[in-house]
Amino acid sequence: MSAARAKRARPTPARASGGSRRVVPSDVDTVEMRAGARSVHLTNLRKPFWPELGITKGDLLQYYVDVSAVLLPHLRDRAMVMKRYPNGAAGDYFFMKRAPSQRPDWIQTCSIEHDSGNVIDFPIIQDLPALLWVVNLGCIDLNQWYARCDDVDRPDYLHFDLDPVKGATFAQVREAALILKETLDSLKMPSYPKTTGSRGIHVYVPIVRGPAQKDVWSIAKTISISLAGAHPRLLTAEYRVARRPTERVLVDYNQNAWGRTLASVYSVRPHPAAAVSTPVTWQEIERGLAIEDFRIDNVPARVGKLGDLYAPLVARQNRFRLEALAQAAAR
Repeated sequence: MSAARAKRARPTPARASGGSRRVVPSDVDTVEMRAGARSVHLTNLRKPFWPELGITKGDLLQYYVDVSAVLLPHLRDRAMVMKRYPNGAAGDYFFMKRAPSQRPDWIQTCSIEHDSGNVIDFPIIQDLPALLWVVNLGCIDLNQWYARCDDVDRPDYLHFDLDPVKGATFAQVREAALILKETLDSLKMPSYPKTTGSRGIHVYVPIVRGPAQKDVWSIAKTISISLAGAHPRLLTAEYRVARRPTERVLVDYNQNAWGRTLASVYSVRPHPAAAVSTPVTWQEIERGLAIEDFRIDNVPARVGKLGDLYAPLVARQNRFRLEALAQAAAR
């Protein structure tokens, strides 16, 4: 098929895994897709991204179309660090912060000054065309800032990254998550877990925006060190790899530092099973679950059934005031 003809191709009415209609064509390599007044050029649609699973770049784009309604609220107004896999999930990757100079004029950017004095214009994903544009660059997972662009020093949540150290099992990660929940419950902090889509579990706490990122990091560090001290056979908060004990679960508070990112909710990960970072309930963790339970082929249907379990992370109500911890400690 010629490039001109492929460019004019239109989606076929095949069914997608989540029950929605297929809008990214599977029978061409290149297509110009329109959403409202905007048009985005998608390329290499038939390129294998998970060859063993038969999953192409077009399938990845279709997945993001299927979950876009619940994903986009978590990305809007936040700088995006691009992690690009030009040759698929098993290939080499590279990080890219600055938005490419050759981009659609409707791609918004967020200018952030770093300690070096360097100002970087990060892309922002505000709508479906922008989402498809970023994924088309080869971004399998999405890594947005914790704070919104209007104040990049004041995040909307803190989180705990529970990561198995060498020799630890995912069963230990689940146990660690439940222990963390008990601690957060005792502090009256609402908590929302999700699988990382890689090896561990993320636990997020929505907060009232106000404290600076360094203060949020400090609170996460205090909780993590206290938790690890109370459960030394299961947990560690040791950041230095050389001193970190094996067969433990790392409570990684350092991911709360300024400029760090974690894979977004609903991000596909470069996992052999095309696993997805998926919101789960505490009951599901208690019953037992695995990273591979949540994949590119079944998460859209799960979202269609359960909705967005991470909706409280973008809601304005029921957010925790971190200042309450200082007030309680002062009593």
